[in-house]
Amino acid sequence: MTDTSYTVSVRALCEFTAKRGSLDMRFTPSPSAREGVEGHLWVTRRRPDHYRAEVPLKGHYNNLTVRGRADGYDPEQGRLEEIKTFRGSLDLIPDNHRALHWAQAKVYGALLCEMEGLESIELALVYFDIVRQEEHHLTEHWSADKLKAEFEIQCEAFILWAEQELAHRERRNLAAMELQFPYVEFRSGQRPLAEAVYQSAATGRCLLAEAPTGTGKTLGTLFPLIKALATQSLDKVFFLTAKTPGRQLALDALQTLDLPELRTLELVAREKSCEHPDKACHGDSCPLAKGFYDRLPEARQAAARERCLNQARLREIALAHELCPYYLSQEMARWSDVIIGDYNYYFDQSAMLFALTQTHQWRTALLVDEAHNLIERARGMYSAELDQQRFRRTKKQAPKALKSRLESLNRSWNEFNQSLPEGRDTILQSEPPEALIGQLQLTAAAITDYLAEHPFALDSELMQFYFDALQFLRIAELFDERDFLCDIEWRRPPQGNVRRGARRGTVINPRNLIPAAQLKPRFEGSHSATLFSATLNPARYYCDLLGLPDNSVAMAMPSPFSADQLTVHTHRQLSTRYHDRAQSIAPIADLIAEQYHRQTGNYLAFFSSYDYLQQVHEHLDVHYPDVPTWAQERKMNEAARAAFLAAFQEHSSGVGFAVLGGAFGEGIDLPGKRLIGAFVATLGLPQMNPTNNALKQRLEEQFGQGYDYAYLYPGLRKVVQAAGRVIRGEGDTGVIHLIDDRFAQPGIRRLLPDWWALEQ
Repeated sequence: MTDTSYTVSVRALCEFTAKRGSLDMRFTPSPSAREGVEGHLWVTRRRPDHYRAEVPLKGHYNNLTVRGRADGYDPEQGRLEEIKTFRGSLDLIPDNHRALHWAQAKVYGALLCEMEGLESIELALVYFDIVRQEEHHLTEHWSADKLKAEFEIQCEAFILWAEQELAHRERRNLAAMELQFPYVEFRSGQRPLAEAVYQSAATGRCLLAEAPTGTGKTLGTLFPLIKALATQSLDKVFFLTAKTPGRQLALDALQTLDLPELRTLELVAREKSCEHPDKACHGDSCPLAKGFYDRLPEARQAAARERCLNQARLREIALAHELCPYYLSQEMARWSDVIIGDYNYYFDQSAMLFALTQTHQWRTALLVDEAHNLIERARGMYSAELDQQRFRRTKKQAPKALKSRLESLNRSWNEFNQSLPEGRDTILQSEPPEALIGQLQLTAAAITDYLAEHPFALDSELMQFYFDALQFLRIAELFDERDFLCDIEWRRPPQGNVRRGARRGTVINPRNLIPAAQLKPRFEGSHSATLFSATLNPARYYCDLLGLPDNSVAMAMPSPFSADQLTVHTHRQLSTRYHDRAQSIAPIADLIAEQYHRQTGNYLAFFSSYDYLQQVHEHLDVHYPDVPTWAQERKMNEAARAAFLAAFQEHSSGVGFAVLGGAFGEGIDLPGKRLIGAFVATLGLPQMNPTNNALKQRLEEQFGQGYDYAYLYPGLRKVVQAAGRVIRGEGDTGVIHLIDDRFAQPGIRRLLPDWWALEQ
């Protein structure tokens, strides 16, 4: 036993030591946080005057201190109550939840008996039905000695784990302090990047770092934060990515650092890690959910011995213990030092890593990879959509008990549609329709109550509508006309599904435009944050839209490449504006063929749309059949995307056609002769439409740069990302053709990389 002391809450102690039985992730409606608080107050206010609510308790066992607040205690009856709110049938509360509730009640009972010298006590679980406002009581009588014995068993189990984790942390910190950079020299720009990241952790500030391709950003950001684990007393490092390749780069970088004492976890989406997609997530259906918590301690111990819990290794451990890999990974997030996962694990409304950080008061450092993607991703996280035609199809399959409520919603929806101005396919409003929100609240409440009594009775489409409705209502609560916009779009019935009497319907989308207010608390919840990418210019744009703190630091690293490696041509005689495209097709095809014949090799040609791409592609195929070509298609699956990239080989040649901003515009690596040039036939500006124009107006009002923030900066960022596919290493050479007269404008050229030698 060490001399170190530990403090733990009653809830955390019980969650670690007392969970038993099967995993049960079936959706059952539960009270909101507000309803839970109100339910507790409702129960305690009905108790007599001598009743003590929110009783603070504390106890000790060896070097462990346990703290908590019991919901209520009646000293005259010698009765301690643990109050839980629920809706629906009491029988639907999962066994593992009820076991946890009893464990908490027993710990509170042990602490109270010790503090007040009681020989015995009555423990009561009070389940309060928030709909019917009824109490259900489960009681047990315990002696103080038996409660103390159970309490000590739990404390022993926790202390063993806590001491193991403390020893791990001490070894980790010692190794981190001694860690040396794995290469003899840093790459160009990599050392100042690493120093800036470390300084960010030391000062608790946010860093916005633009570092070109070839800087070694992943290693250059992870290395200093691993060092800072010890020197800055960090609990965790979260490496957050927009796409799957970013996760692998982080895992590879940590492998290069070779720190056995560091515990790394890769988080993967449930649909990509589920072993039984045809089964539901509960013990009656899935064998990996059955008895999950009974086998979890042994699996957790095995996982804690691993240095790298990537998807494959975690799966091996989970299956060896007959556990669900996805939920084992969620458990190991509590015990890992570096966690690698998608943005949504920290920035989404219900983000797991942010919730854990807040609950456990972790001191965390964020690394946000390819941070230029975060603006658009965050907008999606804080937006919603309801499709009336989909709703009409869904309501026909609804159970009889819900049909009247769903019909009322549909009537209200139709009345709202009739109030819309005629002759426009898209209508913009400064707030969601209030009357429809009221009907949607009633509908969601009705489905919630129905599910409480019949939790597994709804088909998947109606459940999806229910989840969409809840998301819509959450966004409606957040809605602020400064940062949000509600757009309504008329849609006709799907082609091939039009029947007599079928009507068009509306899609209502409360859309987030400026995610700063939603993201700001996430950055404030971390000790430090580093956002990095090859395209974060201008920094003010990202600081404004992402809600970064006022004391954030922005810096740009020099490129490791030289102008001698890249020839950049700007074609001022061509316009790719929409009304000029027909005249540009033949000249662009001629230009591609001319470059290919001058220097045979692999090229990428980027266009603003599939239609434009196809027109140039077809012209090139007809007039220059000797030039091999292949093209990106709409909705390509993973295999098709892999086949597209496989065409770029070291000794092959041809032209791949792609859409700017799509799957091949960033995040792909084609070094050496696999890619020697690119054509960019667009400025990448977002489409001019009512929604984007409204965005421009909001951005102008808040930041005074409406056009630049809404159109110019997002477009040029895509151009630079696409062109950045050409030079990937210090030995690469290549050519870029920027096809549009606007590339000659000084304001545009200032946004292109400094190291490019642009034609005057």
